[in-house]
Amino acid sequence: MENDDIISTLNDLIETCKDGEEGFKTCVEDASDRHPQLKAMLVDRQRGCAAAASELQDLVRAQGGDPETSSSVAGALHRSWVNIKTAITGKDDEAVLNECERGEDSAVRSYRKALEKDLPAHIRLVVERQYQGVLHNHDQIKNLRDQVRAHA
Repeated sequence: MENDDIISTLNDLIETCKDGEEGFKTCVEDASDRHPQLKAMLVDRQRGCAAAASELQDLVRAQGGDPETSSSVAGALHRSWVNIKTAITGKDDEAVLNECERGEDSAVRSYRKALEKDLPAHIRLVVERQYQGVLHNHDQIKNLRDQVRAHA
């Protein structure tokens, strides 16, 4: 895989992480105070996305590239949709978690796409580890959403 392709792949993942960071921030703002563990988990996920983006930015710099620093247009549109939807539903925690799960579905797809490429071993290790974290986030959000739904 050529260096430019490696940098492009990593920058795509940085956008994905930035989308997650901003998406979780939006979800924290839109979540109610009925489930304190929900806000704490979302803040933790937001920080995790920021840390993952920083780690990927370091890899881009090590490859001699300029790392992405912002989220994607698609991510901004998704956050706008989350804000509209939660305004309509009255900041319903289940709706917030549904939107978080949709965001994580997108992250899963981005990481799978990156892992289909012939990345250098040291980069593949980082991407695979982060992918496992995305899968964990997705499952944790889905479980919490199911709990909120059961207590509604």
